[in-house]
Amino acid sequence: MSKVEYKKEIAVPIIDLVSHYEALKDEIDAAVNDVLSSANYILGPNVTAFEQDLAKYLSCKNVIGCANGTDAIVLALKALGIGAGDEVITVSHSYFATSEAVALVGAEPVFVDIVESDFNIDVSKIEKAITKKTKCIIPVHLYGQSCEIEEVVKIANNHGLYVIEDCAQAIGAKYNGKMVGTFGNIGTTSFYPTKNLGCFGDGGALFTNDSALAEKIRLLRMHGSPKRYVHDIVGFNSRLDEIQAAILRIKLKHLDRWNQARKDTGDYFSSCLSGIEEIVIPSIKPNCTHIFHQYTIRTKSRDKLQEELKKKKIDTLIYYPIPIHKQKAFSYLKGRNYNLSVTERICNEILSLPMYPELDREKKDYICENIKSFFHNK
Repeated sequence: MSKVEYKKEIAVPIIDLVSHYEALKDEIDAAVNDVLSSANYILGPNVTAFEQDLAKYLSCKNVIGCANGTDAIVLALKALGIGAGDEVITVSHSYFATSEAVALVGAEPVFVDIVESDFNIDVSKIEKAITKKTKCIIPVHLYGQSCEIEEVVKIANNHGLYVIEDCAQAIGAKYNGKMVGTFGNIGTTSFYPTKNLGCFGDGGALFTNDSALAEKIRLLRMHGSPKRYVHDIVGFNSRLDEIQAAILRIKLKHLDRWNQARKDTGDYFSSCLSGIEEIVIPSIKPNCTHIFHQYTIRTKSRDKLQEELKKKKIDTLIYYPIPIHKQKAFSYLKGRNYNLSVTERICNEILSLPMYPELDREKKDYICENIKSFFHNK
């Protein structure tokens, strides 16, 4: 990469939601105004249409919208009958909500380590964690790339366990040509604004090919009610908002294009940074499509690099600085004496660079040149 002359001050946010909105402003404004004019705000035609659109996109029989990604996992666990006294195997290197949902239904999260190369669940560690109390495995497809999901499902089937796929960072990613979220019993996702497919508030969804499970989830999200004032089970109030569904219907049409733009940026970063010995760039498995929800590097100079980039007005984030098993909220699990050496080590090395579809070449070069300069002058 040749030296770039910057004639103006450059600032690079970790994500640019303003540009993201402005690119579709007219369409989105019209869709929101249509909902406001209809005064049909709860479980209306846009929710139904979006669920159908997303089901078609995923090649999945059923999609059920809900209030947020955390609720999606809670609803999945409740639909599978998982609760007090049960154990759920998952990872400690993830957003807190994954394990929080397990605790919210009264079950206990059991953590296994991750693979260093892609930050996803280490399938070789799963069987050792299975006990008579184990009922489910929740693998997280982290940063935009699938875990070895077929192997997870195989292990689960051999032991009579359920699989809930946490796809909050991987909507549109594929494993062996098949969409993530469609391998296990249930897939879940979040439509938080920063996601690859994000709305303008909170939102979430569940996917399943099991129609009986889908019907139970629909009951659970709406107070256990198949029709007004009739309640077959005790449920929740967790509905995808009609305005958010209208926005998501528009944005879904552009998801593949945006994911490709993210991949192109990821490839560009990797080509520019691959020659720096002190950096480990993201690894892409040949049987996966990586949609780069995050572009996460590893370096032992993480903190100093982050500080230097901040001086240059380049935003970076650490996902996640404290593993879930070390959080105060789960201090009651410390008696398990977890061996999560990879998880604990990478927390001190990981750094996510700016990543969004609208990131232009000038900003990409600015990021890469400043990283190169840091290590050259170190």
